[in-house]
Amino acid sequence: MNMMAEPIRLSTEQLRGLLPAARAEAAASRRRVMELLQEASGLDAESFIWDLGAALRFPVLRLAVLQRLAPAFDLLPYADAVQRECVLLRRGDGGLLLAFANPFDEALRAWADEKIPHAYSVGLVHYADLAAYLARQEQGMRAMDSLPTQEAREARAGESVEDLTLNKISADASPVVRLVNSTLYDALKAGASDIHLESAGAGMNIKYRIDGVLTQVSQVAGADVAEQVISRIKVMSELDIAERRVPQDGRFKVAAGGREIDVRVSVMPSIAGEDAVLRVLDKRQHSDEVQGLRLESLGFDEETLIVLRRLANEPYGMVLVTGPTGSGKTTTLYGAVSEINHGGDKIITIEDPVEYQLSGVLQIPVNEKKGLTFARGLRSILRHDPDKILVGEIRDGETAQIAVQAALTGHLVFTTVHANNVFDVIGRFLHMGLDAYSFVSAVNGIVAQRLVRLVCRSCAEPAMPDARLLAASGLKPEDLSDYDFWSGRGCGACRGSGYRGRKAIAEYLILTDEIREMIIAREPIRRVKQAVRAQGTRFLREAALDAVRRAETDLKEINRVTFVA
Repeated sequence: MNMMAEPIRLSTEQLRGLLPAARAEAAASRRRVMELLQEASGLDAESFIWDLGAALRFPVLRLAVLQRLAPAFDLLPYADAVQRECVLLRRGDGGLLLAFANPFDEALRAWADEKIPHAYSVGLVHYADLAAYLARQEQGMRAMDSLPTQEAREARAGESVEDLTLNKISADASPVVRLVNSTLYDALKAGASDIHLESAGAGMNIKYRIDGVLTQVSQVAGADVAEQVISRIKVMSELDIAERRVPQDGRFKVAAGGREIDVRVSVMPSIAGEDAVLRVLDKRQHSDEVQGLRLESLGFDEETLIVLRRLANEPYGMVLVTGPTGSGKTTTLYGAVSEINHGGDKIITIEDPVEYQLSGVLQIPVNEKKGLTFARGLRSILRHDPDKILVGEIRDGETAQIAVQAALTGHLVFTTVHANNVFDVIGRFLHMGLDAYSFVSAVNGIVAQRLVRLVCRSCAEPAMPDARLLAASGLKPEDLSDYDFWSGRGCGACRGSGYRGRKAIAEYLILTDEIREMIIAREPIRRVKQAVRAQGTRFLREAALDAVRRAETDLKEINRVTFVA
């Protein structure tokens, strides 16, 4: 682009003449259109933005004005603000103001109208002022801008670490890099466990998994942009950007909040392009949460807590926790181990991978490539004089056999297995080839659990479920008087979902002599359930309904995670 020798005063006609060349050079150089327009005008930043506003009839906002207003990131997330170079602000009178840096983005207003559910006014801001404002945001966001720790600096010396500080994100000239990094930043701030980047033919859908549920947070237009985003993820993960026909797995690190965060990446080909799923592995945060973890912090009711603590304090035997992936099994076991970790016992764990770090506990990661499987590791652990053992998961008959033998020879064994309920565990172990007598002799108790989302307390309100939901939930009209139905309408605190946080619900099976005899005799599961019911045991669905009765969650949520009896 030819630079003007003399400064010009911008008019609509002059802008129309400069704009095509600026757009062409921006596409070639990955610089901002507005930056190139200012260079072409020969004006300083303040003169440029005031003349631009006058020519296009937009009110101009100075940085000082922006800094007096609070951002509405609950309505227009930070990631969108960085990607679109705009920010939604709350005025003193309660109204909304959309400040944007590029008035030539034809799609911005249509996108904002769809994204923002309330009326708003608009204003033009210089791109440098907008970047400065986003980089100096509220204290909670600024906390993630703290300098990396010594551990982070040492790790960075050996491998590439993506910097997720606000200044770095806002200043990056590449829109694709800004999109990827701001998405990572926003996901970490929202507490997402996974980020899904889904190619959709005409663009890309961005979704977060928060509290176990996948929620779409934004859409990116353009198949070429979607392809560039996936390529950027591949570069960060050191994957082959030219390979688009087979799945690829990798990982990278980001620096945020003064610590290193691992991100595990899975790229999968699809008919619309490629999809990527990013699993956030914030080990230090999990470790901080686990230190001092108590079982009551997981949300179990008093009856279940008594059973769990009784099982955790047995001198020997096996404690089994079951449930689907993501149901909190490992966290429950860590809570139990933390409560009995008083320094007087040798506690050893074998896990794949080690999710949390516990002080005073020997933790061994499975490494199948080197031959360290659960079974081989468990054999070695038994020669290491343990008192209590935690086995991350029982996946095969060999591991199950060794774990049972360990429980029968005076060790207390904590472990997990995938099954739908406490009764399915019995069949699962017997089908692995275990002797029924050895199995029931070793097992002290089985706990099946789920995680249910809690109604957001910031926007909760009384709400009677409709007739269809009541019928689908199996409730009878005469039962409704016992319930206190509440529902979240959606707010900024819960990102519009109506739910915030999760708690565990559980059913349990204590193996009494009667139950052991029935299992050894291969009695039908129906008979075993009847005997367990006669002992007063409450099943999973009943525990879920009790949570609804206490107004902690709602029928829609418990129908999502439990079967109607």
